[in-house]
Amino acid sequence: MQKITPHLWYDTQAEEAAKLYTSIFDNSRILRVARYPEAAVEVSGKTKGSVMTVEFELEGQRFLALNGGPQFTFNESMSFMVLCDNQDEVDYFWEKLTEGGEEGPCGWLKDKFGLSWQVVPTRLAELLNDKDAKRVERVTAAFLKMKKLDIDALERASAG
Repeated sequence: MQKITPHLWYDTQAEEAAKLYTSIFDNSRILRVARYPEAAVEVSGKTKGSVMTVEFELEGQRFLALNGGPQFTFNESMSFMVLCDNQDEVDYFWEKLTEGGEEGPCGWLKDKFGLSWQVVPTRLAELLNDKDAKRVERVTAAFLKMKKLDIDALERASAG
């Protein structure tokens, strides 16, 4: 059993978000949908029978999405990093997660629900950990100018 589960607060889009995320990532599924009972209607302001929580997995990682209302929204202080083995993966996740959302700098984006993601090639960490400080400077300068990260451009920057 997973000890820690990320809990995501939505206004009313928990099920829509879970369906989107499970359609994007392999090894993903919706596990359970709980609905608001009569006892919670007054406190929550939600309709009896409407979706309360959605438990789902992405790549085997469990999440819980709550339709808690508009009191809280996502911000960039919390994000999910998607590590990609190649440019095709970077392109795929970037396209799927930015649809209806917005691109940010350095591989960051917000999906259409306002949740922040980082789509990062694993190669970036290798380039940033090079023993040659000049290479690291060039790679850093290159990725700071990008939105979606481009592995070939990072490699060219590293090479000088």
